[in-house]
Amino acid sequence: MVETIRCRINGRDQEIVIDPRESLTDMLRNTLGLTSVKKGCEVGECGACTVLIDGKAFNSCIYLASWAKNKSITTVEGLNSINGDLSTVQKAFVEEAAVQCGFCTPGLILTATEIANSKIKYSRNELRTLISGHLCRCTVYEHILNAVEKAIEVNMK
Repeated sequence: MVETIRCRINGRDQEIVIDPRESLTDMLRNTLGLTSVKKGCEVGECGACTVLIDGKAFNSCIYLASWAKNKSITTVEGLNSINGDLSTVQKAFVEEAAVQCGFCTPGLILTATEIANSKIKYSRNELRTLISGHLCRCTVYEHILNAVEKAIEVNMK
């Protein structure tokens, strides 16, 4: 059994045939080749599979592809501008050395994008809570927090 869904992925309208039991992670990776969406724990605990759905961060491993019908989904591949420039958050991650092995980075960048787009100046402890759904094995959390704060500052200007 299959179903066809329509949604917008990284700014492009898509019509995709899916298995109704398929996770959004599997649809994005296997059907569309968007490999920034990582498969980590597959139970919504590590944040590696995070995507933006209508501007909000979600763990795509526990989100069914069929639920994406008529939604707008953004992966890291969709953050760059048309001419290839990095987004404000991506630039901040590079400038603040918030990337090591890179496995957690796409998910963290998308959560940071949601946070920065809110244009709310959070305390360091509030930011820790907001990114707490992400596990970074390289422990660059301080650099990540610096990057998120920098992106918020830039977005508030």
